[in-house]
Amino acid sequence: MSVSHDDVEPVTERVHDNSWSANLEKSHHGEDRELVVSQAKDAVEHTAPGNHVNLVTHGDHGHPETYLYEALAEAYGDAVRYEYVEQCGCGGHVTRAHVEEAV
Repeated sequence: MSVSHDDVEPVTERVHDNSWSANLEKSHHGEDRELVVSQAKDAVEHTAPGNHVNLVTHGDHGHPETYLYEALAEAYGDAVRYEYVEQCGCGGHVTRAHVEEAV
């Protein structure tokens, strides 16, 4: 069952001029990989240059290198540097996206 992206609360509504974490592992994220990618991009775009956002993704989609890294690279090129941090005890994954320049 897919959730309409319009029906889901945004991951954030403000620009973060600090490092922060985006929770992308709620049940509706587990049902919709495209929603995870879309909200991960929103989180990156709401992070001021010189800061990072921890993208905490749902474990049902597996390791983020299989779907998220390419999407970030295509969208932002060298403006965003990302690294895998760890797998959470709950099965989710943490990817740290460093925003090097405005996106």
